[in-house]
Amino acid sequence: MEVKLGDSEIKVMDVLWKEGDVPAKYVADLLNERYGWNINTTYTLLKRCIKKGVVERREPNFICHALVSKSCVQQQETAKLIKRVFDGSVDKLFVSLLGQTKLSQEQIEALKKMVEDKSGGD
Repeated sequence: MEVKLGDSEIKVMDVLWKEGDVPAKYVADLLNERYGWNINTTYTLLKRCIKKGVVERREPNFICHALVSKSCVQQQETAKLIKRVFDGSVDKLFVSLLGQTKLSQEQIEALKKMVEDKSGGD
């Protein structure tokens, strides 16, 4: 299932991914604390997420349950980014990422291992 979430919806989902099933009021209080959002903003975003099929509302107490995993959204967002910004090239994405930061030898070794594991390398 392809999921299309805006930045604010991802902030709502992030609470559910980290906290698990929680009441909508808890989500609203947390997002008010983090971003200054009022309760109506959070409830509107939760209802939007419910309509999109990524959150389930459970009663009693308007308990919110994430129906899509964080890794699923991350994979889809990464694929969209690669297609839209890097002409579909994972190589170009890595060149851009590596050009942004200096990696430690440990990070380089960890990346090599990940690439080998993904490619079934020797």
